[in-house]
Amino acid sequence: MTDASVAASIAGWERPRPLSGRTALVTGGGSGIGAAVVRSLAARGAHVIVADIHRSSADELADEVGGSSWIVDLANPLALTDEVLQKACAGVDILVNNAGIQRINPIQDFAPADFRLILALMLEAPFLLTRAVLPHMYASGFGRVINVTSVHGIRASPFKSAYVAAKHGLEGLSKVTALEGGEHGVTSNCVSPGYVRTPLVEKQIADQALVHGIPESEVLSKIMLTESAIKRLVEPDEVGSLVAWLAGTEAAMVTGASYTMDGGWSAR
Repeated sequence: MTDASVAASIAGWERPRPLSGRTALVTGGGSGIGAAVVRSLAARGAHVIVADIHRSSADELADEVGGSSWIVDLANPLALTDEVLQKACAGVDILVNNAGIQRINPIQDFAPADFRLILALMLEAPFLLTRAVLPHMYASGFGRVINVTSVHGIRASPFKSAYVAAKHGLEGLSKVTALEGGEHGVTSNCVSPGYVRTPLVEKQIADQALVHGIPESEVLSKIMLTESAIKRLVEPDEVGSLVAWLAGTEAAMVTGASYTMDGGWSAR
């Protein structure tokens, strides 16, 4: 065996690519959790479609991982016609519903337009995308629907009525997908992290400080991490690793589940 073949063999052993030949679509894939998921799936061999509203970040990451990009506003369900979705989702084996936003206000001050916006982006769009990818998954006998929900999919917090409602709804949608897809080789699961070190959470720190009337420096200790046994933010790569495992064949019997990654918050 030549030195080159030995090096190639070692490289292949170090970096197995169990998702080679698979196509994944990750919403909100241009930054934060989504970008970590994109990189994790691509490292395992998947061709990843980076779906994001921001063209520059989606195109840049798609180029980095050798994938492709889909520039789309998922908060506008009327634009997600069957024709658009069939084209964007053609051949998708792994769907990761990740895109999300946050608004923080007491219910009496919560703008109805913001409530509808969050449900459209974080519940209706995942339904439409799931609906679009299932025919191909059923026909091929393989599919993975992975919904990045949140600890707020199983717990509630004040001032987040729309976010909590959307995440609870997505947990339910995921379970129905699991029950319907099981006989077709399709699994559906949720990954439910606590607060992750992302731009979305960084913005929440400022919002929470304003709502609670405390300095931003005290938000993590007094608001965000009070229920967690592990007193730190979740890292995006940790979420990406779990999503990638759920996407593989090793997780073929895992469906209808919700994997918490919240430092013990939901153990209380």
